[in-house]
Amino acid sequence: MKDIVRGWRHIPQRYNLIGSQCTHCGEVYFPVRVICPECRRKGKLEEIKLSGNGKIHTYSVIHTPTDDFKLISPYVVAIIELEEGTKITSQIVDSDGSNIEIGDEVELVFRKIREEGDDGVISYGYKFKLKK
Repeated sequence: MKDIVRGWRHIPQRYNLIGSQCTHCGEVYFPVRVICPECRRKGKLEEIKLSGNGKIHTYSVIHTPTDDFKLISPYVVAIIELEEGTKITSQIVDSDGSNIEIGDEVELVFRKIREEGDDGVISYGYKFKLKK
């Protein structure tokens, strides 16, 4: 089990928000792409670490979740426009949705996603919270 956990710690995408930027047209994408959808260039994309700062483009408050998410409802899912221009879908944590507005500034946080298996191995991933 230690080897599995150690391996997860070395996956950059789990602990960093990694996207790609086209060296030809400058567009930024998340997740990482191999071909630029804008200019159709292959091999012209390089990985970049995204800032994790952005604004809420739109959001929805989930009041009737699936069984896996009943313990955390209501919860907020938003489309966030990052400073780099790309959009990302994520949960907004530390809020029930009553204090959220379109245009609010948010920042990246890493939080528990779920526990897996009998050993209770915890998976972490990115979420966002309102900037203070």
